[in-house]
Amino acid sequence: MEKEIIKIGLPRALLYYRYRVLWRTFFQELGMETVVSAPTDHAILERGTALAIDEACLSLKIYLGHVAALVGQCDYILVPRVSNFGRHRAMCTRFESTPDLARNVFRNSGQKFLSYEVDQEMQKTGEEDAFVEMGKSLGCTAKAARKAYKVAKKAELSHHKERVQRYEQQYKKDGMKVLIAAHSYVAEDPYMGRMVSDYLKKAGVIPVRADMVDREAALKRGRDLSPTCKWEISREILGGIAMHKEDVDGIILLSAFPCGPDAMVNELITRRVKGVPILNLVLDSQSGTAGVETRLESFIDIIRFQEGKL
Repeated sequence: MEKEIIKIGLPRALLYYRYRVLWRTFFQELGMETVVSAPTDHAILERGTALAIDEACLSLKIYLGHVAALVGQCDYILVPRVSNFGRHRAMCTRFESTPDLARNVFRNSGQKFLSYEVDQEMQKTGEEDAFVEMGKSLGCTAKAARKAYKVAKKAELSHHKERVQRYEQQYKKDGMKVLIAAHSYVAEDPYMGRMVSDYLKKAGVIPVRADMVDREAALKRGRDLSPTCKWEISREILGGIAMHKEDVDGIILLSAFPCGPDAMVNELITRRVKGVPILNLVLDSQSGTAGVETRLESFIDIIRFQEGKL
């Protein structure tokens, strides 16, 4: 009798945009199938909002909507716990709590959840060991899980490098360039940040991404703007700004309401980055495209006016 293939659900939100290649390749190497929730739409947002507390950030509400869409569609839904990558390299607390939150919110659904825990500082558990333990929990040998992780990590690094190279080419093009400083799950979500880059392109502006840089180099350069920022992804974004602020005509600080880390980091950026126009754009569930487009149009006009092109 043929062995049934295990299906792993991947919510298309939060860390999916950072780790999708790593996750998909890892499970594929172990002979498993991944099921990804559909792109964010109004229905997913509404469903997630109904499941979340009012104070939850927009990104978390969307995430719960994606988890709900996968319930009953797969054997396990992957909800990782990523705490930190060492001292002063912390992730937002939401990435520590999501496994507990998901299991509690969907406790009566009968859905099984799968997780791995990265906590280099307290538990001394790095990403590779965390993936090996997850593989073992699915019935794989440690050797097979470690091999799958190495293949997956290589694929992830290669994919990110290719994306960085494509964005580096954008800086060399003629025309107005605007740097979007945002978490990938905000910038790439079709119901949140993607409309910003789409609008810029239609307006003849070249959008580039602050997080599309070599991550190790960005972590080091991030100290130029803040030697004490403790959040890993925020430090990468700070590094990307430090590396490319001279190459762009403007910067958009794009965040989802009410993100605590972004509220502090974006304030820091507006105080310390000089000589380039900055737009602080905060998205919430009530943000209509018309309002966002009006602010983007005004920002583009400001840049053109300062450059004597209006």
